Amino acid sequence: MKKKAISRQAKHMVDLEIRHRINAGREVVKEQGAFFARHFGQVSSEWKKDLSRVTFADIAISENIFSALIKSFPKDNFCSEEMSTKESPIHLNGDFSWILDPVDGTNNYALGFPLCAISLALLYEGMPIYGILYDYSIDSVIEGGAGHGLHQNNQALNLISKELRSQEIVGMQFPLEPKILELCAPILEKFKIRAFGSSALLSTWVAKGYLWGAIDTRSKVWDIAASYAFAEAVGNSFNFIEKSPFPLHTFHTSIPKCPYFTGDKDFFEEMEGILI
Repeated sequence: MKKKAISRQAKHMVDLEIRHRINAGREVVKEQGAFFARHFGQVSSEWKKDLSRVTFADIAISENIFSALIKSFPKDNFCSEEMSTKESPIHLNGDFSWILDPVDGTNNYALGFPLCAISLALLYEGMPIYGILYDYSIDSVIEGGAGHGLHQNNQALNLISKELRSQEIVGMQFPLEPKILELCAPILEKFKIRAFGSSALLSTWVAKGYLWGAIDTRSKVWDIAASYAFAEAVGNSFNFIEKSPFPLHTFHTSIPKCPYFTGDKDFFEEMEGILI
């Protein structure tokens, strides 16, 4: 009896720690909205070694969010696409970690195309348990995780039901490697395809029901950590075509890609024979 009481107390303490972090994460992401908007389409950019674009806003937002969170949670791990890990990976010690993509859809953002976002995920023991995403295109914060549901601007989302869809639309990211293109040929022939230039928004819109499913073979862990939690919030599956990055034990900015597909049960069954 005593052991169970201690276990319940420990769980309660963890729940409090999670809730404290969710509230703090929500506020720091919301606080970056004005900065994000001010530099949208106006910020200068450079090109990294992997030929991806980086802007002043990426670095500034990363520093702003993490500097605020570190004050409250100094023992947590903080991982961002734009941090300098040099040659040594970050080992995720302790229970809680944060994974940030300060500007997801950087090309869109720099060019003034409004499909871009800030994506922040909270991990517990290496698994994404809650996501917080600022969708610039609708000036809204989407958040959620398993047991929490999915919310937009603090209101529970009314997800688009399958019965209301006039057609099944699948989101993808391009370009595709030749071997992946060959695998995906049946999908391209059968379904209407949408590409948006933002991995985080792509998988978020699946959770919201705008897309039946999504396939992304170019994503990295910071692109999908938040939307992985969104999928669990609405009961969707999130399936990695290769090895899952979760639970995440180490982080490096040159971490390998984690190709995936996500959607409801019907989408999984449709993709199962094609991609896995």
